[in-house]
Amino acid sequence: MSDSKKQSSLSKILSFSGKYKMLTFLGVFLSAIAMILGMAPYICIWLVMRDLISVAPDYQKAAGVAGYGWMAFWFAVVGIVIYFAALMCTHLAAFKTASNIRKQGMRKLMKAPLGFFDNNASGLLRNKLDGAASETETLLAHNLADIAGTLAMFLSTLVLMFVFDWRMGAACLLAAVISVGALFTMMGGKNAGLMAEYQAAQDVMSKAGTEYVRGIPVVKVFQQTVYSFKTFKQAIEDYSQKAENFQANVCKLPQAVNLTVTEGAFVFLVPVVLLLGPKALVSGSFALFVTDFAFYAVFSAIISTALARIMFAASGTMLADTAMGRIETIMNAPELIQPMEPREPKDNSIEFRNVSFTYAGSETPALTDVSFVADPGKTIALVGPSGGGKTTAASLIPRFWDVTSGEVLIGGVNVKDISSRVLMDRIAFVFQNNRLFKTSIFENVRAAKPEASREEVLKALEAAQCMDIIEKLPEGIDTQIGTEGTYLSGGEQQRVALARAILKDAPIVVLDEATAFADPENEVLIQKAFRKLTEGKTVIMIAHRLSTVTGADKIIVINEGRIHEAGTHEELKEMGGLYQRMWEDYNKAVQWKIQAEG
Repeated sequence: MSDSKKQSSLSKILSFSGKYKMLTFLGVFLSAIAMILGMAPYICIWLVMRDLISVAPDYQKAAGVAGYGWMAFWFAVVGIVIYFAALMCTHLAAFKTASNIRKQGMRKLMKAPLGFFDNNASGLLRNKLDGAASETETLLAHNLADIAGTLAMFLSTLVLMFVFDWRMGAACLLAAVISVGALFTMMGGKNAGLMAEYQAAQDVMSKAGTEYVRGIPVVKVFQQTVYSFKTFKQAIEDYSQKAENFQANVCKLPQAVNLTVTEGAFVFLVPVVLLLGPKALVSGSFALFVTDFAFYAVFSAIISTALARIMFAASGTMLADTAMGRIETIMNAPELIQPMEPREPKDNSIEFRNVSFTYAGSETPALTDVSFVADPGKTIALVGPSGGGKTTAASLIPRFWDVTSGEVLIGGVNVKDISSRVLMDRIAFVFQNNRLFKTSIFENVRAAKPEASREEVLKALEAAQCMDIIEKLPEGIDTQIGTEGTYLSGGEQQRVALARAILKDAPIVVLDEATAFADPENEVLIQKAFRKLTEGKTVIMIAHRLSTVTGADKIIVINEGRIHEAGTHEELKEMGGLYQRMWEDYNKAVQWKIQAEG
């Protein structure tokens, strides 16, 4: 990964900081200053050793030792205070940046078409947004300051290596060079690909583990433990193999060399001492030579710390690309284009004019040249084989997606020319898999109309045949649903969702397989609720149970993205086409039963 790309990612992340960006730069600068001040005590140590060795064995003559000690102490204290101030600056900037990322991400998602959330689970989007925000907090609050401090420390170390005796400094530097070479051998070059494979195998194992845990109920029911575990086991073995290969064949020798050299940097001073010691003794500068040696012996311990911080800083910079990748997934979400001059529909009719639609990434159109009209107050049923395009057609009405070609009109106005707020106010949805919020039934229903009174909510629940549900709950409509609350069956959830749609009282209703998962008892109640919901409304109904659409004003048969037939129930039966065959198959399925032999 190139440095320019890292800088680009970091620059993009900092763009979310706004005016707090300067705090980040200030914190980075202060961190560098703090690290430089942290190196000053080593100079004080050298001065102390110089004075002590020069007056040995009469150490009482070393009058400046106490002063150097206090200097070292105050340098350390000031360095700590400045570093604390640096972290205060970077943390404030990091928290504001993370907050801005979450806010801007949510604003972007609020503008995305609803169809975007079909292909991108809300939990996954939330994890990406929260994960990216958390990673930027770590990056900006700690890693950037540590990177600046590490660079300052490394440069200070290079300077100090050559200040007192360049030959001993070169010996210490040799240890650092060997260590960096070992690390590059381990992490760079051809081994960078192996690292990527290792990380990819780790991701696969994590996903396989999640899927295995989620599928445990099904596995237990069908006694497929061995087969279901196979994929998870293969992912574990693949990860284990790559991890063992990476560690044994790639990391083992370089890491051993790195640790040996950095932890034993003192050893590199020994040949220099043996070579230069006799000359220093003859020249009369042996005391200074011993002082320099003592300094470098102590200073060599810093090398391992400096290199460890460099490794940590390098891993921290990788967070910029990871975080930015997650953020861009959100920020690059498609945006529902709002009309510059919105128009108001003249009525509640729905018209498809030569509509074609192809999902992103697909080569096969989901709909091709579809045209039909639903007059105000009429019910249009969309039926046909699974995957034929029924749900796709219904999703184009509220602009879950925008058509590839053609027009979808409400009240004679293209839906693209209607503001999204007006469009949403005109349409009520009931899906086959409705979701309830983890709050009270009252709040769940009132979500459709926030200003609704308690009486209005109760009337909607009654119209949706929900009173038997309310009566058995411990706190009635104030009962909490979901986690740490009460769980409802699928049919009961559907009726509560219908109450929400009834309360909204929108003039257009879209019903997508609304009774697909309901048991017979719930289906009867749901059908009663439908009658209340659809009174005087323009209704688009999608159903597999053909008995639910026999009373529709028009039935449109969609197969392979095209309209095959259209008419009333009786008209379609007389045509003897696809609908007639579907009707016969449906009746056979309804009459099918298990009979005891004999």
